[in-house]
Amino acid sequence: MIIGQIKDGIVLDHITAGKSIQIYDILGLGKLDCTVAMIKNAESKKMGKKDIIKIGRVIDIDFAVLGYIDPGITVNIISDGKLVKREHLSLPEKVTGIIKCKNPRCITSCEQELTQEFRLVDREKKIYRCVYCESQAPKESLG
Repeated sequence: MIIGQIKDGIVLDHITAGKSIQIYDILGLGKLDCTVAMIKNAESKKMGKKDIIKIGRVIDIDFAVLGYIDPGITVNIISDGKLVKREHLSLPEKVTGIIKCKNPRCITSCEQELTQEFRLVDREKKIYRCVYCESQAPKESLG
């Protein structure tokens, strides 16, 4: 299989195998009018298997969202066929607008204009808590 080089764009590498579709949907890559290539279950010496997404132009990406979904992702920015920036992601200290608080008494349940915001309280266990009511984010929200 041959996937061509990108002249200008973004390569999301080291995605945990099987998570590329979730990332594709969350980033809205289907709405772009440029080339987007998704490679699932590519062989990797480091990971065994991995996914890769190549985007044919530079777009604005929220790194906190990507780091929350899959903290091992590497973001490569390509310009004029050359790597100009490489970013290794990790769990973000706070996430905004990604997780919904499940506490029915939380102010965000009745004040819809408030942005859902969670902060990382335990990096090792990947635990996030709501900044308004301290409720723990559900584990299944971790992609």
